[in-house]
Amino acid sequence: MVEMPNPNEQPKAPGAAPAKTYRITFRPKGTVIEAGEPEPADHHEGRPGSILDWALKRGVELDHACGGFAACSTCHVVVREGLETCNETSEDEEDMLDEAPGLTLQSRLACQCIPDGSKDLVVEVPLWNRNLARESQH
Repeated sequence: MVEMPNPNEQPKAPGAAPAKTYRITFRPKGTVIEAGEPEPADHHEGRPGSILDWALKRGVELDHACGGFAACSTCHVVVREGLETCNETSEDEEDMLDEAPGLTLQSRLACQCIPDGSKDLVVEVPLWNRNLARESQH
């Protein structure tokens, strides 16, 4: 049997804001954040609604030397669960991922990866990408 689309349901554009909250678990620490509810668009690091954007809004530090513009690979993460709910990689993101050590088939730049909110995510921050020493704010 072929499933017919619901004519009253609007299709969700890739990278569109999720309709409900969902969880992002960051490994290895096991930090869990809630994401997806509408937020004011006052400040973004990376693309709005990206893993980096939500992480920073919720107090999870992720390195992002370029400010979230897909111009480096410092925010490289591995999406262990829920990758199928995320937007497609762009050519710019793929070029930067080529520079990231420890690249996997589930690798994404946190600044570019936008989940649609239909499933919780498990995101691994690679050991080499965990900045244990930070410069002080000036």
